[in-house]
Amino acid sequence: MNLGFDVVEFEAGDHVEAGDEAPDFTRPLVNDEFWEDVSLSELTDDAPVVLVFHPMDGDFPATYIWQEIRDAGWVDDWDAHVVGLSISTPYEHKEFLREWRDFEQFQLFSDPSNEVAEAYGIVHDLDGMAGIAEPKPAVFVIDQERTVQWAWVADTWPAFPPYSDVEDAVANL
Repeated sequence: MNLGFDVVEFEAGDHVEAGDEAPDFTRPLVNDEFWEDVSLSELTDDAPVVLVFHPMDGDFPATYIWQEIRDAGWVDDWDAHVVGLSISTPYEHKEFLREWRDFEQFQLFSDPSNEVAEAYGIVHDLDGMAGIAEPKPAVFVIDQERTVQWAWVADTWPAFPPYSDVEDAVANL
């Protein structure tokens, strides 16, 4: 079967796991109106956080992941912040949110340097792009003490989070 793309197997890595303290960071957090520098700890001071690492905007997996999250009602139904993070710039995030008008409830961290993915141990060097890396698809459910309560990191690309497992993890907070 020709999928039109190659399935890439990721090398095993040493990533943040459940029980670990989530590395704190400060990056531009983009919404449909503006962006501002926000730290993970600022968000966890207010509520638990579901941190969704996704491929760069415009890549079909990013769109698919956020469509699934939208359809599941995570942002409206949970007492947790649901935020994304990718290497896309704030300008690219704004365009992504604008293009998908029903994504306006989402907030996306911008990390073009991929330093946050490095801190979480989920860096993936993009094939054929010298010096370009992005995070592996991953989801971390983080409580208000910044302890990772649940973690999933893809072992192939493309891969999509086990959405029902994320929902169970949030329900157990």
